[in-house]
Amino acid sequence: MAGQDVRGTLPEGLGDAIRGTAEEIAALLRGVADTGVPVPGSEWSLGAAAAHLAQANELMADIAAGQERSHGDGTPQSLAAANERALAEFGERGADPLAGMIVEQAAAFLKAVDERAGEGAGEGALFTPLGPMSPAELGSYLLTHMLGHGYDLARALGRPHMIDRVLVELALPFLIRAMPRVVDAANSAGLNARYTIRLWGGARFGVTFTDGEVAVSPQPPDRPDCTILTEPVTFLLMALGRCEPWGAIARGRVVTWGRKPWLAPRFPTLFTAP
Repeated sequence: MAGQDVRGTLPEGLGDAIRGTAEEIAALLRGVADTGVPVPGSEWSLGAAAAHLAQANELMADIAAGQERSHGDGTPQSLAAANERALAEFGERGADPLAGMIVEQAAAFLKAVDERAGEGAGEGALFTPLGPMSPAELGSYLLTHMLGHGYDLARALGRPHMIDRVLVELALPFLIRAMPRVVDAANSAGLNARYTIRLWGGARFGVTFTDGEVAVSPQPPDRPDCTILTEPVTFLLMALGRCEPWGAIARGRVVTWGRKPWLAPRFPTLFTAP
């Protein structure tokens, strides 16, 4: 499978992105002697974050293979609790073993998707912690998850992160799928607003709130109240809770316009990062 996506089941480039991101994360980890260093903005150490990545990659590989795996009820709070329980039951914190597991389980995911396609079940729904997803959406989920924690590991080690515009666009199918599951009910209560979200380079989608209920579409609404144009890497980091929106606005990474531009600062508060 090297260098190719699996049988067309995954969008072009996604298989290579999953494989390549796992390898880049492993390259960050290999040879690190002290995995007890803190991850900025997190309660986890480097070793705990790497262990979580290894476990999550295994979880998604098992789901892709059709195994039933429970991991919370889909809410951010339950996912966090499930992550802590899983880490408490898993003692490995060594950098090199975890690097190997991250790569191996990413490869296992791609193999499972390939085998599923070969059995004629390539587009059937898979049951994930965030609800049913297609293999392509689950692949986007796996990539997004690795990018978020890979960014954390790079920061902890003072190394460049691996996120770029192409990877962000491959993460979009998961983000679009997951957004309705992570709405902050208190902050969105009673809201009526139509947003167009655009990334520098062309990708765009729509988010519509009706009395606080959200609908997310790959197509923007016809008459948006507010358009938010964001540099792609900044967009992903904000979506994953790694970047404060006001700082991004101050740096010119976010531009807004429309009939109700005052809706823009509220947008990030409407969701809780998973």
